[in-house]
Amino acid sequence: MSILPPLISSPKPVLSLQQNPPKTHETKITKKIHNCNNKKAMSVLMAGGFAFTTPLFVDIGSADALEQLPLLVGSALELVEPANALSLPTWAIHVSSVAEWVAAMILVWQYGEKSGYKSWKGLSWGMVPLLGGAFCACTWHFFYNAESLEVLVALQGALTVIGNTTMCIAAYRIYKLSQERSTDS
Repeated sequence: MSILPPLISSPKPVLSLQQNPPKTHETKITKKIHNCNNKKAMSVLMAGGFAFTTPLFVDIGSADALEQLPLLVGSALELVEPANALSLPTWAIHVSSVAEWVAAMILVWQYGEKSGYKSWKGLSWGMVPLLGGAFCACTWHFFYNAESLEVLVALQGALTVIGNTTMCIAAYRIYKLSQERSTDS
């Protein structure tokens, strides 16, 4: 009644170590990389990756590491930023927020076209001033919050007020349209 003896004594092994592993996304990408004909481009990419990742393996806190860092990375890659510079994660949030806002504007516009509700297109237009405010903020941060560009802060505030107002008007138009459609049906 035991299942174990038939598994051991069967002529065809149940598990074979000779089987090919299933094709995964990684193996397909690896094959494409190995089949790359442009060896110069590949070596440049590898050298660049090595140059940028080498500092990650150095203890930055030690004085010796700080002295060796220009030798590891190269003096051309040294970047001295002011204390008020935005960090990389903060820039990622800023840029992705702007990209998401543009994507939302496009999706709202497409919904307005496909559904036939023109008031949704108005919402997309109402989002434009807020996008302008986002560009003002990113530009000001890009130039390290320069005092000469403080006018961008005021412009961003004005565009935010205008954008909030235009989106409120557009939302009201969508509400009115939905009320009209619900009374018609």
